[in-house]
Amino acid sequence: MSDARTGQRMEHLIASLDPEGDIGDRVKAAVRAVPRDQFIPPVGLVSRPRPHLIDRDTDPDGWWDAVYSDTSIVTQLDDGTTDLKSLSGDYTSSASAPSTVADLLQRLELELGHRVLEIGTGTGWTAALLSHLVGEQNVTSIEVDAAVAEQAAKNLSAAGHTPHLVVGDGTKGAPDRAPFDRVHVTCGIRQVPYAWVEQTRPGGVIVLPWCPEFGTNHTLRLVVLPDGIAHGRFPGFASYMLMRSQRMPGWHKDDGTGQRRTTRIDPRTIGNAPPGADLAIAAITGLRAFVEDDDDGYRLWVVDTETPSQWAAVTYKAGAEEFPVYQLGDRPVWDEAVDAYFRWVDWGEPRRDRFGMTVSPDGQQVWLDTPQQVIG
Repeated sequence: MSDARTGQRMEHLIASLDPEGDIGDRVKAAVRAVPRDQFIPPVGLVSRPRPHLIDRDTDPDGWWDAVYSDTSIVTQLDDGTTDLKSLSGDYTSSASAPSTVADLLQRLELELGHRVLEIGTGTGWTAALLSHLVGEQNVTSIEVDAAVAEQAAKNLSAAGHTPHLVVGDGTKGAPDRAPFDRVHVTCGIRQVPYAWVEQTRPGGVIVLPWCPEFGTNHTLRLVVLPDGIAHGRFPGFASYMLMRSQRMPGWHKDDGTGQRRTTRIDPRTIGNAPPGADLAIAAITGLRAFVEDDDDGYRLWVVDTETPSQWAAVTYKAGAEEFPVYQLGDRPVWDEAVDAYFRWVDWGEPRRDRFGMTVSPDGQQVWLDTPQQVIG
């Protein structure tokens, strides 16, 4: 690929990062200075508009187009036990979409000399971006998967970057490298480890994808206070693969013991609710939900996060006055989701950015407007 063509693709990518004008010049300059192609394997998987492979050898134009487009590229299936070429399996490592990467980096408000802890090295691209922004001697990046970490180290070395790399459990942070000014998290989090707060100096910032998986997931930006407690709000959307230690157990299909009834609530009211409602329902109930909307119709699944043998499926029927509910297990998960949704309505349908979270040694709490108004 010619330098001119690569430059054109790069500038197209830079332009696509910032349609709203929210990404600063320093982050854009970092993306420009750290070519993404140096961190993408010869064969990758792109999930949209349909899952397909990109192959640098057999279709170089397709590979370069994908690398310099605003799309995530899957680099591992099933923790490395399944070949990417199968196009089948759980996505377990990837190069995140550049706009998502830029958004999280912008929210960190990075300055040269900041000491940064990164959770999830992945391909190494974000560690290289951080190195450009704060100085590579100030970056510590942790990766749980030894094979992924080994390839990231090769990518970084070939690209001329030498951040401090650790293979280990990211929930524990890197206490021997603390304190940090910033913590950059590249995997979805359900429960924020207090170790990250404990290892961040007062005034430091932690940015992470909070992914309870009830509909939409959310960016969380925390600021650490002198008393060792962190508060922050949810300024936007984020979608990342869950941290391995926080993955949810697979849910159980119908075993024939379920109960059938009906509801007057259109399942689309809950399934297509705004992000603020999704956040509130997740915080109040701890449930997760997902939608199937295909040729067979619209169906909302609501699942107990910790006991996936308890779930409900609610099906939309055009023109129906009531909608069928099929529930497995004793927990009334559909009713809980509905009750939480109408609590959100009663609060005046607050937007996502009115919610926040506090993280302390006692755990995490989600609140509305102020930390004193805890909802879950």
